Amino acid sequence: MSGSLNKVMLIGRLGADPEIKETNNGGKFATFSIATSETWKDKHSGEKKEKTEWSKIVVFNEGLVPVIQQYVTKGSNVFVEGKLSTRQYTDKEGVEKYTTEVVLQGFNSTFKMLDSKSEGTSGAKPPKSEATDGHDSDIPF
Repeated sequence: MSGSLNKVMLIGRLGADPEIKETNNGGKFATFSIATSETWKDKHSGEKKEKTEWSKIVVFNEGLVPVIQQYVTKGSNVFVEGKLSTRQYTDKEGVEKYTTEVVLQGFNSTFKMLDSKSEGTSGAKPPKSEATDGHDSDIPF
């Protein structure tokens, strides 16, 4: 074992509808941001406090992208499991920037829709609520 682990698990709500984009070779991927919040009671004032973190999610799994496109919308409650990845890019003004994202790709990624069927936003029949990397997760080994 290498002595390190790159795994991120988050449960949160989408801040906007997912965006579906194409790679240079024609493959599709989905991007969206989810909010995760924590609340606590301030020791001094007794006031309820809340802090929200926003995480960028990128899904390269071709089996998940159509599910996300059809059934996931702003406000959807989701569970994501992937790896943390930082990449460099150049913005429209030519400035080099960095962004850190949770990437769902390959065998070590999971995506679950946590909303109940009655909370769905479309009239279409909801899919199986768990989608992974294409392997049956019910296998007992």
